[in-house]
Amino acid sequence: MPSTTVRASAAALAALTALSCLSACRGSRAGGDAGSGGTVKIMVGGIDKVIYLPAKLTERLGYFKEQGLDVRLLTEPAGAQAENVLISGDVQAVVGFYDHSIHLQTKGKCVQSVVQMADVPGEAEMVAASKAGELTSPAAFKGKKLGVTSPGSSTDFITRALAVRNGVKTSDYTTVKAGAGQTFISTMDNGGIDAGMTTDPTIAKLVSTGKAKVMVEMRTEEGTRAALGGLYPSSSLYMDCAYVKSHGETVQKLANAFVKTLGWIKAHQPAEIAAKMPADYAGGDPKLYEKAIGDSAGMFNGDGVMKPDAAENVLKVLAQFSPEVGEMKDRIDLSKTYTTQFVTKAKQ
Repeated sequence: MPSTTVRASAAALAALTALSCLSACRGSRAGGDAGSGGTVKIMVGGIDKVIYLPAKLTERLGYFKEQGLDVRLLTEPAGAQAENVLISGDVQAVVGFYDHSIHLQTKGKCVQSVVQMADVPGEAEMVAASKAGELTSPAAFKGKKLGVTSPGSSTDFITRALAVRNGVKTSDYTTVKAGAGQTFISTMDNGGIDAGMTTDPTIAKLVSTGKAKVMVEMRTEEGTRAALGGLYPSSSLYMDCAYVKSHGETVQKLANAFVKTLGWIKAHQPAEIAAKMPADYAGGDPKLYEKAIGDSAGMFNGDGVMKPDAAENVLKVLAQFSPEVGEMKDRIDLSKTYTTQFVTKAKQ
């Protein structure tokens, strides 16, 4: 009888140990709540892009640590790749474009923007200087080679939107994966693309060297409304809905940190912002980097709040060219794609 009891106790202990290990492994993968010692991994869709500047700036200002957070910033060159890493569960959050939240809902995935950093794309359609005479607007996209960071990225989404809104089918032009930064510039130099969608500091470098001109300006509210019929919320901190629900304390602390950074951006000049960023982000030209920040910093809204009508416009724009979104437009629940709960509390 005693031996049976010992065996039963041993078995129970083994089961408890295995359960604890499984729970710990899951906690390690999903990221523990603040105060539990877990690391929050955030994938940024191009950490040196000005449109995603708040991610690194928050780290440099010490606001993550101020909230008691252990944040690890990772980077992928395109938002589509960052999105995939979130879905696989390898990171807890993404700093990327809000439109992915809508597009993913058509695939049965639920992700939410918890901090909406910008109301406009912060991008521009750039046309190679040698093509500027013939390619003056998206209406002339037909037969052209157009660069995007990667297929399925927000630069791809907006390029398709510009085409359709100007009477050009998405099948009428060639989409080229041109990446960003020097890769994008080299692709344009080599004639691999006639025009392409990109962000600062790439825009600033192309203009300053005379290699390209701005065809469609979407770094400003005026330009965005003209190009897309309304605001188009872009840079955001988005997460899996289940994580938002189960890790509210961590999400709140992240929101606190990011909202504080957005306020800091509004209160400081481009030179002061540039000085806080890693020196290598300037690409050897600090003054040009400062200008790039000055040209794009106005895109950041200062409070992290999503405007409902702006979210509705993103849905409307996506439905114009995306068969998946178009078919499900009336069934997409925008309330599941963003929340203002955490930024509202952060402001208080």
